[in-house]
Amino acid sequence: MNLKNLKYDLADGVCTITINRPDKMNALNIETISELGFAVNEADQDNDIIGIIITGEGPKAFVAGADIAEFSAFSPKEAKEMALKGHNVFDSIENCSKPVIAAVNGFALGGGCELAMACHMRIASTNAKFGQPEISLGVVPGYGGTQRLTRLVGKAKATEMLLTGDAINAEDAKSLGLVNYVVEQDQLLLKAKEILSKIAKKSPLAASKILELVNAYYEKGENGFNDEINAFSESFETSDFHEGVAAFLEKRPAAFTGK
Repeated sequence: MNLKNLKYDLADGVCTITINRPDKMNALNIETISELGFAVNEADQDNDIIGIIITGEGPKAFVAGADIAEFSAFSPKEAKEMALKGHNVFDSIENCSKPVIAAVNGFALGGGCELAMACHMRIASTNAKFGQPEISLGVVPGYGGTQRLTRLVGKAKATEMLLTGDAINAEDAKSLGLVNYVVEQDQLLLKAKEILSKIAKKSPLAASKILELVNAYYEKGENGFNDEINAFSESFETSDFHEGVAAFLEKRPAAFTGK
């Protein structure tokens, strides 16, 4: 696929996907969402990739929202198709078998906030802003915003943000649990790569299963505990488990193979 709106870079086992529409504040049009789905799937299938970083081009915006000019004249049918497309892509990010970190450089509003929330972790620059301002357009979030924001910050704060359309800064986002770390903008990618380098030293099989089990909490509730029990027992069949235990007992670094 020829990527018109994204940059796709590989280095040291890390795939960095950059939304590259700085003249539009990296707004998400349908073409960009399709490209994003393709890029994440490619990275997920590449055995040489240990993790994914999603960020935006330039210092002003991660993603400032959906491309309003594109959907302003949509019919309800077209709007539903657009929402379904966005949900499918964002769900694929949330269910990716490799860790996905959003490196939020500036505005993450509307679809941008929804994209960041679909990632497994979020690191924000000091100038980042998060919000779901769709109500100001007379519409509701369409890419999972009402659901993921409520999960991450709680019902009361999510309801306030969704009903007022107000944005919050990076430090407030961190205090609410929406963001893992706040760093200066020039440290954003470095921090994301630092986290992925730590994960890379662990068992890739266990890491993939942990991501799946964390998602099971939201999808299955109490039944997620059963998934954990099954995954724990299945781990004992893997080479990674035997290597991890041997390395611990022998007081040496583990050499995991993902098998």
